Amino acid sequence: MNDIDMPLEILERTVTPRGEIQLQRRGDHFEIISNGTFLMATYNGESERLLVRRALELVPAPDKVLIGGLGVGFSLQEALRDPRVQEAAVVEIESKIIEWNRSVLARVNGHALGHAKTRLIHADLVAWIRETSETFDLICLDIDNGPDWKVFDGNASLYDEAGLTALQSRLRPGGCLSFWSATSSPDFARRLQEAFGNVETREVPQTHGDPDFIFYVRR
Repeated sequence: MNDIDMPLEILERTVTPRGEIQLQRRGDHFEIISNGTFLMATYNGESERLLVRRALELVPAPDKVLIGGLGVGFSLQEALRDPRVQEAAVVEIESKIIEWNRSVLARVNGHALGHAKTRLIHADLVAWIRETSETFDLICLDIDNGPDWKVFDGNASLYDEAGLTALQSRLRPGGCLSFWSATSSPDFARRLQEAFGNVETREVPQTHGDPDFIFYVRR
C-alpha cells in the first residue's frame, strides 16, 4: 500500500488569523492542510526541490538566497545543500509551520531550520518584500498554491504587475526568480515574459494528480 493510501492520522489542528491549519500523517509521510485545502506533503517534494535546484544552476554565484514559504522544508534543504550558498533566508507567516519544522518535520528535511546558514523571517512575504531593502541572488517562491489557485486572496498581489516589480527590485543583477505553481498558468507566464523578457517553464509530473509547474526568470 502506498503512503498516500494509508489511513489518515490528524496530529494537530489549530486556528490562526488566516483560518484553520492542520498537520496530518499517512504512513511515514506528512501533509499540511489549510482551510480544508491541501497545501503540501512530504511524499511529493520533487517540485519543491526543483524550484531551488534549477535556479541554483542558472546563477554562477548564489551567495544569498531567499525562500518564500517554509512548507515542509524541502526547498530550504535544497538551498543549503549547495556549498556556494552563504545564507538561506526563509520567510514564513505561520508560526505553526515553523513549530512543526522544528519538531516532527525536522527529521524529513535534515533539520534545515536549525542549520547555521538558515535565517528565519517570521513575516508575511507579501508585505515584507515591499518593506525590505535587502537584495538576493535567488528568490524562490512557493506561496499558497501559485498564481491561479490561492487559499488566501491577499497573496494575489505577489503575482500581479506591482508584485513582480517589487520582486525584481529585490533581485541582484544576474539573479534568478522562481515560482512554484499547481497549474500551468499561461496568463502568469505571459506577465513574466512582459516583465523579464524570458521565462523557463518546467512541468513536474506527480504520481498522483496533476503535474506541478515551475517558472524561472533572470534579471
